[in-house]
Amino acid sequence: MNNNESINESSVISATKAWLSKVIIGLNFCPFAKKEFVNNTIYYLESSQSQVKLALHELIEQCRYLADHPELETTLIIYNGGFRTFDRYLDLVDYGNDLLVDSGFEGVFQLASMHPEYCFEDEDYDDASNFTNRSPYPIIHIIHIIREESMARVLSVYNEPEKIPENNIALAQKKGASFFEQILKNIHQKYQ
Repeated sequence: MNNNESINESSVISATKAWLSKVIIGLNFCPFAKKEFVNNTIYYLESSQSQVKLALHELIEQCRYLADHPELETTLIIYNGGFRTFDRYLDLVDYGNDLLVDSGFEGVFQLASMHPEYCFEDEDYDDASNFTNRSPYPIIHIIHIIREESMARVLSVYNEPEKIPENNIALAQKKGASFFEQILKNIHQKYQ
């Protein structure tokens, strides 16, 4: 067991951490993730919410929690049963972005989205590029963008950071959809 696992940790959080380790960090899809993962500055919230209004209340509470805890860099809200359909999940993300503005958190936080059915606009569902954002569960990632010094440190050693999404898609297409499907299948089998 590594320092990112806990004896009392749920299978949903364990599966999410395994996915972060194997895909997001392992393939360097996010050059910022490894440091936060290793330093345990990611807050994982397993949510049982399935109603938009309750999920939005929870999201804004997590923004407040993150704002009040400078030792944390980011929060992952992981939906263990709700928002399984991608369109409904996208509605939640859209409402969440509106709520950030209405709550005065615009420019403080931004939301990133990962979902088991993630599909970029104008891409085929089976295209490997979608796996840059496909996760074992629906996840809203609250990113604390005010902590610019953390980003600046990483960006200073990362060559051409503006090409991160493009490079991720190229790598995903090189690996192929079946590579990622197998990783997700193995994670679900291990953490059921």
